[in-house]
Amino acid sequence: MRKERSRMLAGLEQDCVWLEEARQKLIEKMEWVSRASAGKIPYTTVNGRHDDRSDNSADWDMGNGINWWTNGFWGGIQWLMVQATGDERYVTIARETEVKLDRCFELYEGLHHDTGFMWLPTAVADYRLTGDPLSRRRGLHAANLLAGRVNINGGYIRAWNESFFGGNAAGLAIIDCMMNIPLLYWASEELNDPRYRSVAMFHADTVLRTFFRPDGSCSHIVEFDPVTGQKVRVHGGQGLREDSSWTRGQGWAIYGFAVSARHTGEARYLQAARKTADYFISRIPESGLIPADFEQPEVPAWEDCAAAAIAASGLIELAEQLDEKEGKPYLRQALRLLKTLYVYRCNWSREEDCILENCTAAYHGKEHHIHMIYGDYFFMEAVFRLCQPMVSMW
Repeated sequence: MRKERSRMLAGLEQDCVWLEEARQKLIEKMEWVSRASAGKIPYTTVNGRHDDRSDNSADWDMGNGINWWTNGFWGGIQWLMVQATGDERYVTIARETEVKLDRCFELYEGLHHDTGFMWLPTAVADYRLTGDPLSRRRGLHAANLLAGRVNINGGYIRAWNESFFGGNAAGLAIIDCMMNIPLLYWASEELNDPRYRSVAMFHADTVLRTFFRPDGSCSHIVEFDPVTGQKVRVHGGQGLREDSSWTRGQGWAIYGFAVSARHTGEARYLQAARKTADYFISRIPESGLIPADFEQPEVPAWEDCAAAAIAASGLIELAEQLDEKEGKPYLRQALRLLKTLYVYRCNWSREEDCILENCTAAYHGKEHHIHMIYGDYFFMEAVFRLCQPMVSMW
């Protein structure tokens, strides 16, 4: 049961005076951005305008096509706006995205473990908020595809169909999937069928056993032998190196394990979320701006504001599951991250469709300090859920 906002924020009023202003600015910006980008499924911006990953000519391009892993967040933003404003116009835009994603089911081979990211904020959100039976069917179909990716030898959900760095992808699992498995928890609860929950917990327990380090940080990618299930090695992935701490991955771990704790009631998941949260908080720079990797050198000083927004939402989720005394320190840090983003890294102009600036997809990537739609989504989610009751997407 989610705590009442007044109880959550009691004693933190001075830290929260900016929240309502931020909420209003988000509503005002999305009012015109949603009109301008209706019909698109954006990931980033080009010359300030949203791109469109729903172009069918790019079906088989993992970097640009309809199967791209972030394609659920634009629809998710619309469902956040439905809850924040009650305006049915956002339902229409969200459902257009939902229908376009049906193409992924037809293609099939282009799908990956990110069916949670794609259909939880779209079809499942639609069903949770409106009861639409077709949306329910889409969500259950996506859940079955995700459950089908489990490797029972190693107890993990296979991430990708192809490896981005050579070799066989059959043994690859990544920390991000902790935010995909809530799709399985939902399906299990919806159908009263424990199979989906069992697969989700199978994966979560493997992550607990093989991804985490003694200090509470976690690896991005772990490779298993797909036949024996034995851990083979760790890959650096989108972080600085194999033994470093990719900040967005720490955010996925905080949020993902907190959500697993909510769905299962298992104390080990809540403890994992707390340990990772404590590690993350201990590494927040004085500026409050989160680097792309906590181990990165001073130069280049890449930021990842999406990581900050994800971690903030995860800290709020964690705080909601603890008593007031234990939860308040996590909530205070979430507010610190969000306020820093609000003051220093939000673009409210009409020259830019996205909101959150200085996001970095990968430390060694070609582009840095770009706009990414999921940065906007998690910033909006965190601000909105602190201002009013919201139905969880996860």
